[in-house]
Amino acid sequence: MKTSTSTRPPAEPVASNTAPTVTGRGICHSFGEGELKKQILFDVDVSIYPGEVVLLTGPSGSGKTTLLTLIAGLRDVQEGQLYVLGHELHGATRDELVDVRRKIGFIFQAHNLLPFLSVRQNVELVFELHPNVSVDEATERADKILQLVGLGDRLDYMPDKISGGQKQRVAVARALVAGPQLILADEPTAALDGKSGRAVVDLLQSLAREQGCPVLMVTHDSRVLDVADRVIHMEDGRIVEPAQ
Repeated sequence: MKTSTSTRPPAEPVASNTAPTVTGRGICHSFGEGELKKQILFDVDVSIYPGEVVLLTGPSGSGKTTLLTLIAGLRDVQEGQLYVLGHELHGATRDELVDVRRKIGFIFQAHNLLPFLSVRQNVELVFELHPNVSVDEATERADKILQLVGLGDRLDYMPDKISGGQKQRVAVARALVAGPQLILADEPTAALDGKSGRAVVDLLQSLAREQGCPVLMVTHDSRVLDVADRVIHMEDGRIVEPAQ
């Protein structure tokens, strides 16, 4: 199945003279070595612009999550060019990758909350990467973003005392609290019911619209297609029909 659609006009910040937040050209990636080596990505070209909500779709094993983690600086770029927030990631040093990660909010399919920390503390933890932010400011910002996602009355709850949908909203708050310049989301609605999933994607869409922060979201969830400016479909490690 080949799918590439634009469900509505692009977000206002997107323009032909706007520099892309992400630019990838000729990206190839493999796992393993020797006879066990398996190529996952083949000459992938991709661009993501400020203010866009872009969905990355395709069957399991098509390379979506691998591409997402490369953009996040969580894997080394093996071949091709990949610029994220003005940084070339191919050949980047560990310190350069950490600098890029500070500017990215990553939402995982699993909420990955630490069970021994409260809701507030799980969000505050992000500021370990931002030593210039004081403890008081970290708490203030965590409380504010948790209010925004509707969890202002759950600040001191432990993760095992809140619902699955609430846990994922904590994960969204954690991704947003440091004011990221790019949001990368891997199946953020997969474990949520319709109402909770809609609340998550509406929040991400609002961030893109109001702050110009682009969102790249891997998803199989047809319920969220309407939030997309573009849908990019991948099959067998290739972008089949990049949206125009």
